[in-house]
Amino acid sequence: MALFVIRHASAGARNPAAPDDHLRALDAAGHERAATIAAHLADRRVQRVLTSPAVRCRQTVEPLAAMVGAEVEEHQALAEGTALVDALALVAGLAKEGPTAALCTHGDLIPEIIRTLQRTGTTVNGRTGWAKGSIWTLEVRDGEIASASYESFSGAGLLS
Repeated sequence: MALFVIRHASAGARNPAAPDDHLRALDAAGHERAATIAAHLADRRVQRVLTSPAVRCRQTVEPLAAMVGAEVEEHQALAEGTALVDALALVAGLAKEGPTAALCTHGDLIPEIIRTLQRTGTTVNGRTGWAKGSIWTLEVRDGEIASASYESFSGAGLLS
């Protein structure tokens, strides 16, 4: 079983003159990446799709949810600026429950989640990163996260 932690796809630059809140939507490149992510994960038996309340996160995983026949579930523990302890509790709970799930979140949480997992014994395979539209695959064994692998995409396709 696996958990797929996805950083939202491209949503353009923040506007410092306007509050970003959760309203910024994906740009054209972001919508293309969302379709790529959906195609990449479609055969991975995803049963649940969870997302930050941010529009850009929801839009990143909507194509995947449609492909696998799942509802998109908003979860505050995936929101930008959320306490790391809340995000880790969600990830640990999903690992123990057992459904293969995709979670879409932000660039402030993903590095902290991965570093914490690594410090607590999870093997991190290969390179690391948190580019927009990238995926961390967390392999779960016996209810615990055993390993983590990073994948990102270029214009030409998947980079491992």
